[in-house]
Amino acid sequence: MREKKYDYLIVGAGLFGATFAHLATKRGKRCLVIDKRSHVGGNVYCEEIEGINVHKYGAHIFHTSDPRIWDFVNSIVPFNRYTNSPLAKAPDGKLYNLPFNMNTFYQMWGVKTPAEAQAKLDEQRREAIKRMEDDGIKEPRNLEEQALTLIGRDVYEQLIKGYTEKQWGRPCSELPAFIIRRLPVRMTFDNNYFNDCYQGVPIGGYNKLAEGLLKGIECKTDTDFFNSEYKEWRKYAKWLVYTGAIDEYFSYKLGRLDWRTVSFQTYIKDIPNYQGNAVVNYTSREEPYTRIIEHKHFEMFGQDIERVPKTVISEEYPVEYKEGLEPYYPVNDLRNENLAEQYRFLAEQEHDVIFGGRLAEYKYYDMAPIIGKALSEVCKSLQ
Repeated sequence: MREKKYDYLIVGAGLFGATFAHLATKRGKRCLVIDKRSHVGGNVYCEEIEGINVHKYGAHIFHTSDPRIWDFVNSIVPFNRYTNSPLAKAPDGKLYNLPFNMNTFYQMWGVKTPAEAQAKLDEQRREAIKRMEDDGIKEPRNLEEQALTLIGRDVYEQLIKGYTEKQWGRPCSELPAFIIRRLPVRMTFDNNYFNDCYQGVPIGGYNKLAEGLLKGIECKTDTDFFNSEYKEWRKYAKWLVYTGAIDEYFSYKLGRLDWRTVSFQTYIKDIPNYQGNAVVNYTSREEPYTRIIEHKHFEMFGQDIERVPKTVISEEYPVEYKEGLEPYYPVNDLRNENLAEQYRFLAEQEHDVIFGGRLAEYKYYDMAPIIGKALSEVCKSLQ
């Protein structure tokens, strides 16, 4: 039997595929990475515009509490000290800090102590529960009632309602309650969105991370697995690492999974600083976009902001998913979870195929867990 050219054919040059290829190559394995896009890096890819690394597929902030993962990515490229501290522009015209914390409550009610904030939240929660009880309702029937019982009317109306309705394209009163299980509240003046020990953005942008992971590894872009010679992958490799959509791999034979997606309108502004923050959410229904990303703030701090005379912003719009659009997020409902579970069962029967990543597992992942998953899958496949 003729020796196969590669140990692994890896479909997709995103973080899972690139990390797997990097680790397998370091262990002496031969890898070929293919991607249907014209670039590597998947959704973390950056496009340089006016000397600014623009996050083409939306804001990406790396965060983890696992020192093993943090040390691994920093061995490829050093990360900066960016801290994710988004703002929200609300229907009342004010800017509020996120996540919900003492700064948010001071801006909303003028409260200055955790006890004052807690009393205000408890008062509004009791009002919401009483309204439900007066209507003979024991459990929240929809997302609106759920949110009101968790956080109260003021925070719901200013920071949750409009944003959520834009994301889902439906009124909160028609969305299922389980979408919001809990709403974390911090009784501290802390605007750091994440609780992790480590966070940041690669110095020089995410392309440095993707290209560093794939350094010295054979890659072919503009190559669609399903419309190329590599569909007959067993001619070329012992193993397949597949990071594309799981339903597409099985030719949609059980039906199509649903996805949520977003689109971006990107503009160059002839000023050095547009909004003073990397991410500002827009929670009113009046603005059609859910947030504006100002990309230079991911990597430029202090006087560096003013030294670059222009800035680049991206308006982010939720879009109803249609075939041909980029799938971003799984849809968290019973139909899709049941269908995904059936596809995962089929995937388990493919003993020489490794399914990894958001699309191939139909699961939402942050970047650090994706890299952790690749680390463990390489170890398993080499046992």
